Amino acid sequence: MKNPMYLYLMVFTACATVGLQAWRTLFNNFAVEIGGLEGNHIGVIQSVREIPGFMTLLVIYAILVIREHRLSALSILGLGFGLAITGFFPSYLGLAMTTLIMSFGFHYYETTNQSLTLQYFDKGTSPWVFGKQRSVAAASSIAVGLGIWVLEPFLSYTQLYLLIGGLIMAAAVWGFFQDPTDKNLVAQHKKMIFRSKYWLFYFLTFMSGARRQIFIAFAVFLLVKKFGYSVQEITILFVINNVVNYFLSPMIGRAIIRYGERKVLSLEYFSLIFIFVGYAITDSKLVGAILYILDHIFFNFAIAIRTYFQKIGDPRDIAPSMAVSFTINHIAAVFLPALGGLVWMIDYRIVFIAGAVMSLISLVATQLIRIPRDG
Repeated sequence: MKNPMYLYLMVFTACATVGLQAWRTLFNNFAVEIGGLEGNHIGVIQSVREIPGFMTLLVIYAILVIREHRLSALSILGLGFGLAITGFFPSYLGLAMTTLIMSFGFHYYETTNQSLTLQYFDKGTSPWVFGKQRSVAAASSIAVGLGIWVLEPFLSYTQLYLLIGGLIMAAAVWGFFQDPTDKNLVAQHKKMIFRSKYWLFYFLTFMSGARRQIFIAFAVFLLVKKFGYSVQEITILFVINNVVNYFLSPMIGRAIIRYGERKVLSLEYFSLIFIFVGYAITDSKLVGAILYILDHIFFNFAIAIRTYFQKIGDPRDIAPSMAVSFTINHIAAVFLPALGGLVWMIDYRIVFIAGAVMSLISLVATQLIRIPRDG
């Protein structure tokens, strides 16, 4: 791929993945062992981590004063900085602050990444590029996991955070000296964009975010709570997931190019109905693991929602619409985990049956997808 934006975004996608994965891997142990935090503190900090996801609308105004690819580099710098200083602030407020900085960097990069990918790669290429980004992210997750596993006996938490965060910041500095832009691209609207003709894109984005929250909040919890999975077993599952996705993600991108968004998304939602029902009814530890891996695979099909927008949207609307969609995607993060937790206390199966119903609704909505003949 000769497009300079390809390398630029791949490097930063690896950085974003490494940063988030390192934070997830180290956070709970660091918070408990060094910070002495309790469950209520962890819950609040996890909620704080979602705040920047709702504030991605501000990207629209940020690109009024800074070019979008520069904002990507600045976001990665913020992610690296937030991670690098985490070890120096082991208190409740300190971890909330560093988490907020890290999360702003991660979410703002993800928003600009989606926007730049849709702007710089045509409709026949962008699904493949998104797939390659997922592949790079999977490989980066494995690499940082192995790196922490090797270095953890020799380095303190502070040193690990500083090392990984410092490397990410160095990559961001590299980005500031790059100019992968194309001056001939259509200029982006730098204002809030809501259009009624995009309603299906907004709806599918919201439903995708809601299902993602059920998966993130309750799938692993089910494996641990009901089937007694150990940390080692969960780690093995995580590695298997990333190995599978490393190879499958580019294939998913090619499938979108060949078969179109409606067919690919229909396959995702049809399959998720059975996966969620499977979570609800299975008593098999092995089946639970298989469902978890399949869930991860089909989660990657969601890139078709973004490529669908590329085919129906005004090219000038890409940047503001990606910012809006990221906020919509995070709406469910406000209430679903808490609501699901209350429902879980009644019967855990209800949570997953709700996921199946949401998948069915999305499957029906997907049949309304219509791609213009020139798209």
